[in-house]
Amino acid sequence: QVQLVESGGGLVQAGGSLRLSCAASGRTFSSYAMGWFRQAPGKEREFLATTTWSYGSTYYADYADSVKGRFTISRDSAKNAVYLQMNSLKPEDTATYYCAAAPHGSHDYGSYDYWGQGTQVTVSS
Repeated sequence: QVQLVESGGGLVQAGGSLRLSCAASGRTFSSYAMGWFRQAPGKEREFLATTTWSYGSTYYADYADSVKGRFTISRDSAKNAVYLQMNSLKPEDTATYYCAAAPHGSHDYGSYDYWGQGTQVTVSS
């Protein structure tokens, strides 16, 4: 079992930044790929970014086209945490943001076994 808890959401003006955190506990954190997703009311859950471990301390990261260049995913194995730095936020980024854990990195939310409870991000115009 892996338990995930997101934090860092809130209200921000368009053009602003937020950093989301996801604290993991339970089974070995470093063995899981981690992803960030979001879901707005009436919309499907949307993939944002994923990261897994690569050789040494370098990790692989992949992003959805909609956030590439604005969002950055990172992870800290020592702290069992994964982060999502969000810059140049837009009103259309308003959603509930979730972190998730999977055996392998994927864009498909069905590949993720564990989910946090979500944190709300609201971007005002």
